[in-house]
Amino acid sequence: MSLPTPLQAFSSVPKDEGRGQAGITPQGEPMTGAQALIRSLEDLGVTDVFGVPGGAILPTYDAIDDSVGFRFTLVRHEQAAGHAAEGYAVSTGRVGVCLVTSGPGATNMVTPIADAMMDSVPMVVVTGQVGVASIGTDAFQEADIVGITYPVAKHSYLVTKAQDIPRVMTEAFHIAQSGRPGPVLVDLTKTAQNEQMVYSWPQEMILPGYNPVTKAHGHVLTDAAKLFAQSHRPVLYLGGGAMRSNARQQVEKLVQVTGAPVVTTLPARGIIPDSDKAVLGMPGMHGTVVANGAIQHSDLLVAIGARFDDRVTGSLEDFAPVARVIHIDIDPAEIGKNRHADVPIVGDVGQVLDDLIPAIEEAQKTWGRPDLKPWWHLVDSWRHDYPTTWEETPDGSLAPQWVVKTLSDKADPATIWVSGVGQHQMWASQFVDFEQTRSWVSSSGLGTMGYGLPAAIGAAIGTQDDEAPRPVWLIDGDGSFQMTSEELATAGQMGLPIKIAILNNSVYGMVRQWQTLFYGSHYSQTNLHDGDAEETGITGIPDFVKLAEAYGCLGLRAFTEEEAREAIDQANQVNDRPVLIDFRVWKDAMVWPMVPAGASNDTIIYKPGIQPLAGIRPEQEEQEPREQTGADRAAMASDAAGHMKK
Repeated sequence: MSLPTPLQAFSSVPKDEGRGQAGITPQGEPMTGAQALIRSLEDLGVTDVFGVPGGAILPTYDAIDDSVGFRFTLVRHEQAAGHAAEGYAVSTGRVGVCLVTSGPGATNMVTPIADAMMDSVPMVVVTGQVGVASIGTDAFQEADIVGITYPVAKHSYLVTKAQDIPRVMTEAFHIAQSGRPGPVLVDLTKTAQNEQMVYSWPQEMILPGYNPVTKAHGHVLTDAAKLFAQSHRPVLYLGGGAMRSNARQQVEKLVQVTGAPVVTTLPARGIIPDSDKAVLGMPGMHGTVVANGAIQHSDLLVAIGARFDDRVTGSLEDFAPVARVIHIDIDPAEIGKNRHADVPIVGDVGQVLDDLIPAIEEAQKTWGRPDLKPWWHLVDSWRHDYPTTWEETPDGSLAPQWVVKTLSDKADPATIWVSGVGQHQMWASQFVDFEQTRSWVSSSGLGTMGYGLPAAIGAAIGTQDDEAPRPVWLIDGDGSFQMTSEELATAGQMGLPIKIAILNNSVYGMVRQWQTLFYGSHYSQTNLHDGDAEETGITGIPDFVKLAEAYGCLGLRAFTEEEAREAIDQANQVNDRPVLIDFRVWKDAMVWPMVPAGASNDTIIYKPGIQPLAGIRPEQEEQEPREQTGADRAAMASDAAGHMKK
């Protein structure tokens, strides 16, 4: 048996060599490596693939014909292929698949790979690579994509032999969707694509040491149950891991058994219905006052598939200062990474809760169920006194918050909501009513502008064959949308009935908000269109209505609330092509509440001059608004916002 070369070692030892059966020809169907890749995708049950062809992947594209068992979506940019695969995966729970070429095609995939890694999205990315003999020679469109993606992918393969392809694809899909989901790269040399091989299925995986823990072990369940029995101010802090685990039923049962309030991070919106009284909304930088107040005053914080992200915690040392922590996560690297866990539980959220809930019920039989009425009295007072709201605009333009709330009120309850990244993303999380799981698709951890449109395409494609296809609404900003607006061609050509709401303020809104609050209103390079339309005769750069029409989509524009309602109603009736609505909104609208970066969540600014949690210790129950007394940046932000509004 010959040992693998260094290049082959990236994809582990081929199956026939690993068994020491040198000289024995594998049994199966003869074909090329490119044909084997297509056959592998079919045998893995793939129904949709997103991509763009190119030189180094042409043998594989040549193997795609009308008889293939999956639908191929040709996007206009490789990054869009990645985000479309993410939107597909998040909305369906299946693995998203991309197929692109080498060099710039592969490097254009780095952003969606990193995005999928941050948000634990299962994705398999197949990239073309130059021939084995050309690797390391700086050949045309050669890039070491395995090395480039090593820090931002769950796993990366370089495949140099055709016979490895079925096994590597089997492993790639298993890795992508097991344990903590994530993106897997398969870099496929032209040599491997063109070689002859013998295809057989199923394949045996070679993954020594890869055994994700899914069930809790030891005494951690009884320890956690005991903490629940001793807690009088518990909070369930739900993250994206709960959504990836499809743990809605278990979470609802946990809420019922414990009576604890729930906060949901950005990727967990909709894990249980917003209409449930237990749901306090999103915590953190732009979370609700009640969600932040509950965490800060909790005596038990139960992190379920969450990772204590800085946008949630603010100043980590000031986060939930008196709470004991139960941390449930399938990734052991997350346990204790940012916050010490009094009870660390490694395992799949759904399986852990299946075992934890009976343990809690047994503990309640022994110690009784804690009286949470005083806790709920405090929580409900925050919810009543500091609801998520907005003020009317001073110039008569549309309030972006009103637009989002109106979109939600008029939407089908089964709607999948997608967003880009920016102020509109936060307003969508705040004002859309999420009632179903897998109804929210957004770039959370990486915050990738341009994510929205391709992700909406992926969500629409992933659900269009369902018995009852779900409507898809994209809420985007004019800045974020323009980063991948070319994908209107993809959506228009396919006749996807995506509805696109652009909150058009002609600026990079979130950056402008920070410039207002922290940089003395110095708006450096954030204005996207200067000049009044009446003076310039230009409706906007671009004119989104004309842009939509150029791609075969329906374009609408709304300046007033009456026009907005009419446009939304019209859009909801169109089912044969995309609809884009250009909502002209106030450019100085801000996202409130807000915790300045790095400040304690106790300094949350409900609106300029009002910091409800500042100066209140966890054991106190005062509810009077406090003037700015928190961190310097919080005071600066509050003062700046108040001055601007005057």
